[in-house]
Amino acid sequence: MSSTELPETRTVAPAPRARGVRVAEGEELRSVALPGLTLTVRARPGVSAGLPPALYVHGLGGSSQNWSSLMPLLADKVDGEALDLPGFGDSPPPDDGNYSVTGHARAVIRYLDAAGRGPVHLVGNSLGGAAVTRVAAVRPDLVRTLTLVSPALPELRVQRNAWPTAALALPGVAGLFARLSRDWTPEQRVRGVLSLCYGDPGRVTDEGFRHAVEEMERRLELPYFWDAMARSARGIVDAYTLGGQHGLWRQAERVLAPTLLVYGGRDQLVSYRMARRAAAAFRGSRLLTLPEAGHVAMMEYPETVAAAVRELIEEHAENQEGGS
Repeated sequence: MSSTELPETRTVAPAPRARGVRVAEGEELRSVALPGLTLTVRARPGVSAGLPPALYVHGLGGSSQNWSSLMPLLADKVDGEALDLPGFGDSPPPDDGNYSVTGHARAVIRYLDAAGRGPVHLVGNSLGGAAVTRVAAVRPDLVRTLTLVSPALPELRVQRNAWPTAALALPGVAGLFARLSRDWTPEQRVRGVLSLCYGDPGRVTDEGFRHAVEEMERRLELPYFWDAMARSARGIVDAYTLGGQHGLWRQAERVLAPTLLVYGGRDQLVSYRMARRAAAAFRGSRLLTLPEAGHVAMMEYPETVAAAVRELIEEHAENQEGGS
């Protein structure tokens, strides 16, 4: 049994509606309490009973809201849930302060074990993509299919625009940046994030921009915001340097689940050239490349990503029926 296998009991309650936390029509929020860990879960129930479960996991600095455009497009195929990772979205920090990739993967595993929802169609972006790669490698029993959108897998030549994120991992840098950016408005911060994460920030609607500003205002009021960012950035850097059986590329080779890889040609954080290596590492994987997309293709091109995920789910179901 892996050290990340920690089945726990759980208690579930509706999550209080915090200021600025947006819940789209058709979504439900609830809080799941585990020993030393509380997670906010955003649910998008399937349109009919008996659909297989799916779990969506966001990236660094993101939240479960990152999946609100994609989830309804797949609601006829899956019963969807999206996690706020510890310290992000509306989930408080973990008691042990563990923001490593393994720590985030353990949070996903603990939730799935407690909820009894596995195996799921597992979807991850960026940091979430690295975490769910680890989940799929160490707990194949929890995963039906795996979809990775710009996963944060180790690169020898890191994108130049990713250097500031890596710098957050250094002691004191997050505090320094917080002080230097103290006078930045939430609107300025959001524009910076959009220019970094989107291939074309102009695809964001006025309403979407307003929602992003509201969320940014809320996060900046959280006393642990910069700590969660810094420690998670450090976790990514540490995962990049980890070798042997625990290295992410080695674990990618161990993944048994049918895998879809999604890469954006304008991604400034995860290099487009990594798509070929990833396709070789994940056995029997399929690759979707979107030349105009940035780091969050599921937000920029949700219909295209949903169509590819739908094909993966349908093929998996056909194979399961054929093998039964």
